[in-house]
Amino acid sequence: DKVTIAVLGLEHGFETAGLAVLTEQDLLGDRLARIQKKKKKSDAFLFEISQLHEGDYVVHEDHGIGQFDSLETVVVDNVPHDCLKLIYAGGDKLFVPVENLDVLSRYGSAEAGAVLDRLGGSAWQARKARVKRDLLALANELLKVAALRVLRHTDPIHVHDGSYEKFSAGFPYPETEDQQKAIVDVLEDLDKDQAMDRLVCGDVGFGKTEVALRAAAVAAFAGYQVAIIAPTTLLARQHYQTFSRRFTGFPVRTGLLSRFVTGKEADKVREGVSRGDVNIIVGTHALLAEKIKFSNLALLVVDEEQKFGVKQKEKIKQMKENVHVLTLTATPIPRTLQMALSGVRELSLITTAPIDRLAVKTFVLPYDPVVIRDALMREHFRGGQSFYVCPRIADLAELEDTLKTLVPELKVVVAHGQMAAEELEEKMSAFYEGAFDVLLSTNIVESGLDIPNANTMVIHRSEMFGLAQLYQLRGRIGRAKQRAYAYLTFDAQKKLTKSAEQRLHAIEQLDSLGAGFQLASHDLDIRGAGNLLGEEQSGHIREIGVELYQ
Repeated sequence: DKVTIAVLGLEHGFETAGLAVLTEQDLLGDRLARIQKKKKKSDAFLFEISQLHEGDYVVHEDHGIGQFDSLETVVVDNVPHDCLKLIYAGGDKLFVPVENLDVLSRYGSAEAGAVLDRLGGSAWQARKARVKRDLLALANELLKVAALRVLRHTDPIHVHDGSYEKFSAGFPYPETEDQQKAIVDVLEDLDKDQAMDRLVCGDVGFGKTEVALRAAAVAAFAGYQVAIIAPTTLLARQHYQTFSRRFTGFPVRTGLLSRFVTGKEADKVREGVSRGDVNIIVGTHALLAEKIKFSNLALLVVDEEQKFGVKQKEKIKQMKENVHVLTLTATPIPRTLQMALSGVRELSLITTAPIDRLAVKTFVLPYDPVVIRDALMREHFRGGQSFYVCPRIADLAELEDTLKTLVPELKVVVAHGQMAAEELEEKMSAFYEGAFDVLLSTNIVESGLDIPNANTMVIHRSEMFGLAQLYQLRGRIGRAKQRAYAYLTFDAQKKLTKSAEQRLHAIEQLDSLGAGFQLASHDLDIRGAGNLLGEEQSGHIREIGVELYQ
């Protein structure tokens, strides 16, 4: 007969001998909405304090960009307070108590040339107000783009079951979970009468091309044309070979247009495109020329869009008008930027590595001929090939002589972007087909080349490359099932700058698969945003820091 009220974490009541427990939900019916405590911004920052190092830039909401110095205890009225000590222009110091951390955010990339603000100056507030105003204008622009996309109608493309199933079965690997999701997303987009505009973002060699192949198959089997645009001739040629190989045995004709395809042959391909005989056309910006007339283009695939020039991007934009668009990129996107982009573009992330893929073992070391010979010979003895990459064309001749002395047993071929198209194509093809053991080149191998038999890379004077470049270069190896090795060498006679040291340390640490997304917090937070939002916006990010911008 006695009623007791108690606070217990129960959703539903129960009965036992002599006891009945009733909860709010039993008495009041509907499920009660629990108010969740919003996570304070400072919680996230606290988590990052452990990753703050002396000299890192931080942004104070009211005082602007300062440099983190140390954690100190300051005694005020006999009460000790833990504070972050920040240094501003002119050596001014600001102590921020840890309980007020929500006024701070990380600036972003340490080597982005940030300028410290002056405490008490008005420049910071003026800058912040200007960026805010420009951001509003950008937001309106993005809204317009998103609205136009919703209004843009195009023919839906339905999956042709029999042929598509047979085509998918030709993929020799099991799809990863992310890959499957990206493929489903793309097929669903194509099935709508709204033009698709999807960005597939994934690490080097994580299977973005397969997503494009499936989309192309759906469009081609439905009788439409597909255009694939790549930033370099070598990449275009590789895509052409991949697409031709996969569509063998299907009633689909593929064509290639780039500077490697000359005169009559190119005319023949263009004619085929305008008549509708060529279903899938792969090419460089040659596809953007006025001469090209499509008969019924329905899908445009753009690979590494950020590597095209401004004029080419404008032409791509015009091509996008009433077709489905799929963009592939390996430049990792900072997580929070996805939110800003999601209204404008749909986004699919491929972050899981293919099954059987091993992470590349990375070594950062002063140049040592004994180590280099050992690395190149070991690769040769296990039946593989090696890349030797250097930052400047001017150094290639000297390095070629060095290699001939160091590893006389191996055949070395030299390639760089200033060679005549035919010569470059010839040398790359010969290396691809296994005629040479070592490819000595500049960073032209950075973009999309897939040579599964090459699993050792030596990067000469690695301190002269940016972090994103080093990451992309390293992604060229380790695409087969065996372990790959990357040797990042630097000149022991010259002192490394602090930023070069940080870059090399970061790349050595990030040797896990799919680390591209962690890179965002090192170097790509600013560069990645610049690629996606354009130069002016990345300028704003430099002014106020990536987190406050977001």
